[in-house]
Amino acid sequence: MSKAIFSVVIPVYNSELIVAETVIRTVQFFTLNNYSYEIILVNDGSKDNSWSVISALAEKNKNVISINLLHNYGQHNANLCGFRKAKGDYVITMDDDLQNPPEEIEKLIVAARDGYDLVIGRFRKKKHSFFRRMGTKAVGYINRKIFRSEKGFVLTNFRLIRRDVIDRVCSYKSRLPYIPGLVLMFSNDRKNVYVEHHERREGESNYSLYRIMKLVSTILFNYSSLPLRLMAGFGFFVSILSLALALYYFISAFVAVVSVPGWSTLVILLSFFNGILILLVSIVGEYVVRLLRESGSSESYYIKDIVGNGDG
Repeated sequence: MSKAIFSVVIPVYNSELIVAETVIRTVQFFTLNNYSYEIILVNDGSKDNSWSVISALAEKNKNVISINLLHNYGQHNANLCGFRKAKGDYVITMDDDLQNPPEEIEKLIVAARDGYDLVIGRFRKKKHSFFRRMGTKAVGYINRKIFRSEKGFVLTNFRLIRRDVIDRVCSYKSRLPYIPGLVLMFSNDRKNVYVEHHERREGESNYSLYRIMKLVSTILFNYSSLPLRLMAGFGFFVSILSLALALYYFISAFVAVVSVPGWSTLVILLSFFNGILILLVSIVGEYVVRLLRESGSSESYYIKDIVGNGDG
């Protein structure tokens, strides 16, 4: 492993004030430890001057490659783009804001020497907001149910992935890739290692309630049939309940005299069951729409510019 090449993939979004320091410290870490490396910066449609900053970094350092995506495709597509450009035996992913100190990469590398194909940094104390931490817990629970990760295994963006796992992830065709789920799906020996996590020094988190809900939707509808199964179970329960109600009203017609027609009951029941049907059709429609999107698009992102030794 001493001769291994490490590829560091860093998605960049609106971080012109901090990304240069992130890259400089990452370069220093690999240089001081005499590791062979490359750093792949993927600008995910930033609205500030991030592209100017990272393209200048690539021009100055032959080990830095800067990629400018055509639009904002999201962090997972940015990571996937970096994976496909990476040439290393191991790929390391980290954020652009120094919340993951580059010096902590050594802990990932040490763990990988024991043969693990996926090593993920586990933060001793997260410096995210309360809202972000709650979203992370919810997504973590869904990951355990869908991708069957080990109980207590924590997923973060600070991770080291072996080449064979990267190759499997890159071969997976999806318009909405979900990198944490894919690395779980295509890895076998996994380990968490404790690392430091610092407060965000510049800007603010890009994870809003909308983005978290969108992520949950992507996981549920693209990687599982859980919504359909839940609704099927609920539909079965409603069917049993409706059968019991039908039996009740049938018996009531013989043993009791109904002076007032049960229009209210009829309207309520019809509204309820029609609502259930509409909900079921909506969920099926969501799956159909996503299937059409998957079959109608060959790429989940498009590259506008590349600066560095990855040109061409």
